[in-house]
Amino acid sequence: MKDYSTKNIINFALIGHSTTGKTTLIEAMVYNAGLIQRMGTIEDGSTVSDYHDYEIERGQSISSTLVNLEWLDKKLNILDTPGSLEFQGEAKAALRVADFAAIVVSATNGIEVGTELSWEYCTKDYQLPRIIIVNLADRDNADIDMVLGQIKERFGNKAIPLTLPINHGEGFNQLADVMRKEVYTFQTDGSGNYSESSPSGEWAEKLNDLHAELIEVIAESDDTLLEKFFENDSLTEDEMRGGIHGALLAGNLIPIFVVSSKNNIGVKRFMDIIARYAPCAADFKEVKGVKPGTDEEITQPTSEGAPASAFVFKTVSESHIGEMSFFRVYSGAVNSGDELKNVNRNSTERMRQIYYINGKDRKDASKLIAGDIGAALKLKNTHTGDTLTDPKGAIELPPILFPQSNIRMAITPKSRGDEDKMSEGLALLHEEDPTFSFNFDGEIKQTVITGQGELHFDIILKKLKARFGVELEMFPPKVPYRETITTKAEAKYRHKKQSGGAGQFAEVWMRIEPKSRGEGVEFTNSLVGQNVDRTFVPSVEKGVNAACNEGIIAGCRVVDLKVDFYDGKMHPVDSNDMSFQIAGKHAFKDCFNAARPKLLEPIYTLRAKIPETSMGDVMGDISQRRGKVLGMDSDGHFQIISAEVPLANLHDYSTSLRSITQGRGMFTLEFSHYEDLPHTETEKVIAAYQKAREEGNK
Repeated sequence: MKDYSTKNIINFALIGHSTTGKTTLIEAMVYNAGLIQRMGTIEDGSTVSDYHDYEIERGQSISSTLVNLEWLDKKLNILDTPGSLEFQGEAKAALRVADFAAIVVSATNGIEVGTELSWEYCTKDYQLPRIIIVNLADRDNADIDMVLGQIKERFGNKAIPLTLPINHGEGFNQLADVMRKEVYTFQTDGSGNYSESSPSGEWAEKLNDLHAELIEVIAESDDTLLEKFFENDSLTEDEMRGGIHGALLAGNLIPIFVVSSKNNIGVKRFMDIIARYAPCAADFKEVKGVKPGTDEEITQPTSEGAPASAFVFKTVSESHIGEMSFFRVYSGAVNSGDELKNVNRNSTERMRQIYYINGKDRKDASKLIAGDIGAALKLKNTHTGDTLTDPKGAIELPPILFPQSNIRMAITPKSRGDEDKMSEGLALLHEEDPTFSFNFDGEIKQTVITGQGELHFDIILKKLKARFGVELEMFPPKVPYRETITTKAEAKYRHKKQSGGAGQFAEVWMRIEPKSRGEGVEFTNSLVGQNVDRTFVPSVEKGVNAACNEGIIAGCRVVDLKVDFYDGKMHPVDSNDMSFQIAGKHAFKDCFNAARPKLLEPIYTLRAKIPETSMGDVMGDISQRRGKVLGMDSDGHFQIISAEVPLANLHDYSTSLRSITQGRGMFTLEFSHYEDLPHTETEKVIAAYQKAREEGNK
């Protein structure tokens, strides 16, 4: 590959709902560029961008993949991203380093939840220019008018088709080009080649109308062009070309392309327009960030002569080569052998080997200039989201805005002694994929992992087994119920033990009363006189805290009550710290059991975005989970349901929603509050706790 200047480098991410043909579209583009001799297929596991074993096995993209190619004297860096809602972290990371997004939409299903999500990432999170590719136009049930209508309705009149199918469906091979007002007839051999002809009849009229609409949108994005448009009611071809670039860059034009990636129809024309008019790396004159270690905003020129800065958007560990860090250079140049500062970890990295990447293939690069994307091998302490810079011009670049985790599962190693390997593996996988995290939850005494869904967890577990030799069991985590009381109570407890020599003696008089939700446990004493030495007050408090942490009726943390140690007795010889801890603990337990105890359960706020057709089934499912619907909102062709649902009934929600909506629904969860557990459910939890204790004692 020849050297390219920043102005000739184009970076974009292919995003969108699953099964819209993004990977096949990449395959057609790579084939057109001459990098492969024949197009691979997902079914055969032979595509350039889906090359991991777990992707081939499942027949879907799971990791984002970098592909680069040359077209019309431009270098295109393309990031193929998974469409599955469980791997949207990959899409967000790719968008973080892209200059624009190509949102792929199905010609049969139209706008789906993944389309909406992709649009939201581009507009709200990263403010990226956008184009739309309507793929699968060769399908029998393709409905282009329906899809274009949805796009206009949802995304506005800025969305203008630049290519339109004349005969979509089986046998699709003709496109109308709005810019040139021509008809392209494609060969059906998959070569992507086509012949040109003039439109006639209704298509000539239709193209004239669309061409005029395109010119008007272009003119509105530039005051100078708008003046010329009003003067001449038209624009010259050169003016239109410059206007398309400016309008696309400003987000005032959202071009729509219709293609069949499988048959390589319309793809070459799409590539031509991208190479000529799409935003390039040089269009962004400076990069914004902060001074490392501060909140002070600073900028840096994106020219090759500026101090080097690069952002790591993905790290992977490949068994045959080791850890690889994917990065985009934002300013200056990164040379093989450079020493750069990792400003996030305050360490130095030597860029020993840097590469151009094409799927699983890599090629040595002596340097990567501003605007280019590549990878470095075996950096010692650099992970996803880190910034590498020239120490003389240090800047910390903005982070990736990862989606929050949706589900939790508990894990334990199948083999004893694998705990350390498990922890090491989990830590490394979290560094690679921050949408996955883990921690030891002291309240439920389990190691808990959080992620985007069951498939996400399945991939994590497979990576652990393959790379660290650790097999894990995964199961729903315990629910962190809480114990509290409903009324006042008091109790007296005497601890006395004599076994020769000094004995143990302590007597504690205690009372408790409820407090408001969320106020925790308050320990006080109202001792008067000399019945108990004040040095034993902390001992009683330790006993109470131990009982609160262990739980009393169901092994759950005790909350929201006030404890008053108001009197007691001691012995001048036999009383000690441990005696009063034991007496305090038992006095508290007796008080607690007398104060009409109850269990509290965690309630989460669920927000589900679903197709209208799934509304009734989703509402019914929420009801079966003891959920309470809070409200419903309309968002285009989708409904957003807000509900409060007990955590105990949410562990399989990801699977259920996917089944109900045929994979077209998405949801988020957020802790809301604790509330009373119904009596029948309380009895089940207590019975399960008592049974577990009995089995443990055996």
